[in-house]
Amino acid sequence: MIASDLRSGVDRLGDMIAAARTIVPFTGAGISTECGIPDFRSPGGLWTRNRPIPFDQFVASQEARDESWRRRFAMEPTFAAAEPGRGHRALASLYRAGKAPAVITQNIDNLHQASGFAPDHVIELHGNTTYARCIGCGETYQLDWVKRRFDADGAAPDCTVCAEPVKTATISFGQAMPEDAMQRATELVQQCDLFIAIGSSLVVWPAAGFPMMAKNCGARLAIINREPTEQDDIADLVIHHDIGETLGPFVGN
Repeated sequence: MIASDLRSGVDRLGDMIAAARTIVPFTGAGISTECGIPDFRSPGGLWTRNRPIPFDQFVASQEARDESWRRRFAMEPTFAAAEPGRGHRALASLYRAGKAPAVITQNIDNLHQASGFAPDHVIELHGNTTYARCIGCGETYQLDWVKRRFDADGAAPDCTVCAEPVKTATISFGQAMPEDAMQRATELVQQCDLFIAIGSSLVVWPAAGFPMMAKNCGARLAIINREPTEQDDIADLVIHHDIGETLGPFVGN
């Protein structure tokens, strides 16, 4: 059912939340746009300005690694200034109330953690851009360490432990999805009785399969996204309105 207006959609969503025992929120870039973080695919999004650098290119080319870090440092003021929006805070309210045991996210901005979710309860399918990791041994690095090395040498640094490249702790095109995160997400989806997809275009697989998986396991499905998705027709509720306005009434509930 596609909500005819925002109020009826919010009322219906409230009823679904009240009736649910276990809610699993699944978030995409749309939940963070009101926080000042641009999405990827929309006009003016990040990918309209810079083509993504695939993982194999990052590994093979020092030039690609340098460009990748230049882009990341250029975005640092945006990420550093971002604070959780109404959508993040509403989901954190469900988490604190014991309704949502965790959140599954395609986002890399750390805003769910900042909103009150314990880090272990934020299942990051695409990693996290607020720190770095060696692609060889997995050693973690703070971004300020990378920046100092980058500024001093004019090149992206390598790991001090194994000499492999250091990369933001995100998942790039062509890079394997994190197995542990996918397994945890799958288990949550299979156990919930309400799955809420928020701000995701639902086109990036395998994560885009979670809504159908939830439905097949007997859960109700709500989709909140400004634009239609290919999975709207299987949802019990679809709300095509601003995410902050839609979830704002649930902040503090």
